[in-house]
Amino acid sequence: MTSCIDAPAGVSPETYRAVFRGYATGVSVVTADAGEGPIGFTASSLASVSLDPPLVSFALSTASGCWPVIAAAESVVVNLLGADQHDIAARFATRGVDRFAGPTRWTRLPTGEPLLVDAPSHLRGVIEHRYPAGDHHLVVARITHATYGDHTPLVYHDGRYTTVHEDGSERGAGLRGSGRQHH
Repeated sequence: MTSCIDAPAGVSPETYRAVFRGYATGVSVVTADAGEGPIGFTASSLASVSLDPPLVSFALSTASGCWPVIAAAESVVVNLLGADQHDIAARFATRGVDRFAGPTRWTRLPTGEPLLVDAPSHLRGVIEHRYPAGDHHLVVARITHATYGDHTPLVYHDGRYTTVHEDGSERGAGLRGSGRQHH
């Protein structure tokens, strides 16, 4: 085993990507509106940060077309996707399409944020921090409202959308993602 002292400095982008292709993550779509219309993107970088106060974080590429809106928005909605919603994940991971056009079903919360109607669970959060982190920004939001619907989660693993059985085994082969997850 290589110790930290003996490890070579730096990691190639190819190795880094390969390591994270083997790491399964839940799939969500983050939506927001800073006054110029709704935006949304698929995020596999969602993390629960704190219970008290309830905080989540997600990362977004600074080069993303959604970044200027997240940089200006006061709040976001995290739409947690179910196992059968790979089409929504793929749509919100695709560049150059109107992600809110049909067949996307969405509405606005009373506070103005766009919400994906078919997502089984939602978190509304007020953005508290935006930290530069390499070629991304890490965004931290304080959760002010949550809705939960019992569901089997959509998972992103090895470049594809899948899910897991109760025994932990994967299912859903063939649900290939675009390969453009924001993480």
